[in-house]
Amino acid sequence: MSDSSHQTVLLEEAVDALVQDVDGFYVDGTFGRGGHSARILQRLSPSGTLLAIDKDAQALAVARERMGQDERFAIEQASFADLSRLVAERGMTGKVKGLLLDLGVSSPQLDEAERGFSFLKDGPLDMRMDQSRGESAADWLKRAPEGEIVRVLKEYGEERFAKRMARALVAERAERPITRTAQLAEIVKAANPAWEKGKHPATRAFQAIRIHINDELSDLESVLEQALEVLAPGGRLVVISFHSLEDRVVKRFIRRQEKGQPLPAGLPVTDDQLERRLRSCGKAARADDQEVSTNVRSRSAIMRVAEKIQ
Repeated sequence: MSDSSHQTVLLEEAVDALVQDVDGFYVDGTFGRGGHSARILQRLSPSGTLLAIDKDAQALAVARERMGQDERFAIEQASFADLSRLVAERGMTGKVKGLLLDLGVSSPQLDEAERGFSFLKDGPLDMRMDQSRGESAADWLKRAPEGEIVRVLKEYGEERFAKRMARALVAERAERPITRTAQLAEIVKAANPAWEKGKHPATRAFQAIRIHINDELSDLESVLEQALEVLAPGGRLVVISFHSLEDRVVKRFIRRQEKGQPLPAGLPVTDDQLERRLRSCGKAARADDQEVSTNVRSRSAIMRVAEKIQ
């Protein structure tokens, strides 16, 4: 059940930034295949504890196999947008010493054709991180209006040729259902007139549809707001993003919480009245050349760290 193919990105850097109190309570909001969680547990004392969260049933199976015997560890099948509820159930609201979010799709999810995330391997067009609920990518493409497809491709994939691709998808589904990843990749590829060097022409479209199907950006915005309530003063927020849309959300959130409440210019207020909630910890970090050489997926990773002030 363990996934040797999965290489955890920014492993040491993320755990170094996260764990400031070895006796504390921590949350790994994206267990994945457990690389970060395993290292966090190694750093914690016998009285430290870790709650992990993941939508993916396969991730839970890995967690129970690898860490189920560790009494300091618990895992929940849920979205990290359920953070406040899960922490409150444990009586730890305002006491979390660190929250880690490693966004995007894990390597095993991409590598398993039957999950429907990859344009490189043919499989059923699913893309759900939690396959027990919600609408698959195939179901969405079957019923979505052309305008909605355009919006998703443009907004979540930053795809220049969203209109051409949406038109092609609507034309194709009128002839036959779009149910396979290879089929989707071929349609999108044919509708893309300007391929980017070193990037598959279906990359942006697959990213966009995956983000939409899993509500990834709205869940991210939600969990960031919840982090302000669950973190203890001095608690750390560590977020690893893999594309510009995610990183933009994280960067703007941290900057907004550093500046505090927006007030009219020239208004005489004391610093504490600004209600600054976070302070940024250093500059954004990226994988070094050595890590990129052994794990190409780390190339786009960017990590931001912030600490709760009050």
